[in-house]
Amino acid sequence: MRIGLYPGTFDPVTHGHGDIIRRACALVDRLVIGVAINRDKGPLFTLEERVEMLQLYTSRLAHETGCEIVVHPFENLLIQCARDVNASIIIRGLRAVADFEYEYQMVGMNRALDRNIETVFLMADAKHQAIASKLVKEIARLDGDISKFVDPDVAERLLAKFKR
Repeated sequence: MRIGLYPGTFDPVTHGHGDIIRRACALVDRLVIGVAINRDKGPLFTLEERVEMLQLYTSRLAHETGCEIVVHPFENLLIQCARDVNASIIIRGLRAVADFEYEYQMVGMNRALDRNIETVFLMADAKHQAIASKLVKEIARLDGDISKFVDPDVAERLLAKFKR
């Protein structure tokens, strides 16, 4: 069984994430969505909320793709998380050159830690390239329309966070 790990903070999960998840499912039999605790980023949503949103979001994708999708919170090194879930592939989404520069460094470090775990980069579909969780949160905070970027249940939760 080929197992992949797609890590991120998913604060919140967007259609861009969904595009990467859907396409990653074509590469693996089981896709583990690693939800990083990452206290340094100061997420808007709690870990529990992010896990719950991802479980709702991925249940539909698992049914559509036939891929087993598991949501797995983690706070250790990414490479250790990959080992913990028996992943042979780490899947990373790229949007722009700036993403690549950071990811390039991460791949080098991860390869130094474990040469048996490969990293695969997937570019989001062009219509999702500009979507970033940080920007979606800012649009929601300023009472803009986020319906193009996230599922309705995620939009509802985001708007509730910013209710005045």
